[in-house]
Amino acid sequence: MRIDLNRSLRGALAGAIATGIWAIQQPIDMRIFGVPYDDTELLGKAVTRGPAWRPIGAVMHLANGALFGAVYANVAPHVPLPPALKGPAAGMAEHLASWPAVGLSERFHPARDELPKLSGSRAAFAQATWRHLLFGIVLGEAERALNRPAAE
Repeated sequence: MRIDLNRSLRGALAGAIATGIWAIQQPIDMRIFGVPYDDTELLGKAVTRGPAWRPIGAVMHLANGALFGAVYANVAPHVPLPPALKGPAAGMAEHLASWPAVGLSERFHPARDELPKLSGSRAAFAQATWRHLLFGIVLGEAERALNRPAAE
């Protein structure tokens, strides 16, 4: 598979957009699911416990989304699914692959005592499922729009 730099950059932008939407809606889903889990907190507090954890965590989360989007943009054309399902499938695959790491985080994260316990929580799993589904939908649609072939 050939890596296309322009396609990758547009995919990274799509991933950053999807991560931004995730972050904007996160306070709402915390209230709906009753789980005070914040992805930027998990990432930022892995680096610092000072007041800079929030912007550091936000930048780390956006970078993760951009990297995922860049990879997605190059892999998605080869996935045998209808275009509208590729993004959500990628989001769900990432969710199911990464969820087992929750237990490791609760055991080894430097700020584990400051973070909510998620393992064994159906509400936390549902919240993470929602977030990854939303991310996947936005990623898939944004990437398709940004990488639309010139003929369309």
